[in-house]
Amino acid sequence: MGSSHAPRWKHAVVTGGAGFVGSHLCSALLTAGTAVTCVDDFSTGRPENISELGDHPGFSLLETNVSRPFTIRTAPDLVLHLASPASPADYLRLPLHTLEAGSLGTRNALELAHRSGARFVLASTSEVYGDPQEHPQSERYWGHVNPVGPRSVYDEAKRFGEALTSAHASALGTDACIVRLFNTYGPRMRGYDGRAVPTFIRQALAGTPLSVTGDGLQTRSLCYVEDTVAGILAAADHGMRGPVNLGNPDELTMLELARWIVELTGSSSEITFIERPTDDPTVRCPDITLARDKLQWEPRVAAEDGLRRTIAWFRAESDD
Repeated sequence: MGSSHAPRWKHAVVTGGAGFVGSHLCSALLTAGTAVTCVDDFSTGRPENISELGDHPGFSLLETNVSRPFTIRTAPDLVLHLASPASPADYLRLPLHTLEAGSLGTRNALELAHRSGARFVLASTSEVYGDPQEHPQSERYWGHVNPVGPRSVYDEAKRFGEALTSAHASALGTDACIVRLFNTYGPRMRGYDGRAVPTFIRQALAGTPLSVTGDGLQTRSLCYVEDTVAGILAAADHGMRGPVNLGNPDELTMLELARWIVELTGSSSEITFIERPTDDPTVRCPDITLARDKLQWEPRVAAEDGLRRTIAWFRAESDD
């Protein structure tokens, strides 16, 4: 998708476009020659994430909450719906906002895509699998979710969003796709968003103890943001309905991650253990057979390379 060719999409709407993944998507689309309208209310997204896009002639910002009806002046041919608090710290602080983004926000984004005849992609999550009893998790697995637990505001909002997207496609013919994003990391994450990578990096750079929850043996699979963005655009381009897992099948424990970040930062920080959150998944690892077969997609950035890039970004941020 080089800018020397006609872009695959003329105009994309990215809800949550000032967020961590959303802002990288906006950048990638603009680089490919696609005009982008970023829709964000900055409840968890940051103006700094899109500040360098503001001067791009193809970029525009609509500051609004997607849970309320919104209009876009120029009809898009691609709608990417990422708007939602996505880290535990955020969705536990904003429970109703999270549920509304997944329900009303998804409806509004779907209606925009349907009216415009646009391709629609819902950014769902590996959290729809809950604390999984199948490992690794394939798209055929229905999940193991507590519908009234503290994490349910996010899990069930995304599960409802998937149901609504599927119904829209079946009942109205909306050209819709569901991607399930597994743990993604990289530059532009917030140091205090509660996720392991930014938390550990922030603590290591400050020389404070790294707070590992539980015994640290719970696993995650970390995908660098550049790879996640490439997967989302590949799914948009393909025409599949999904759901399709996008993540890195290389699994590691949180204790291993903490020790690795201490080593890569050259930190003298020690590791401490704190209480593990309620309903925290024990394992998390995507089966990406479908993405490999249908999209010819798989992660390319090795974890050490991605972590080094992320650490360098956090270092530069703390120097500002």
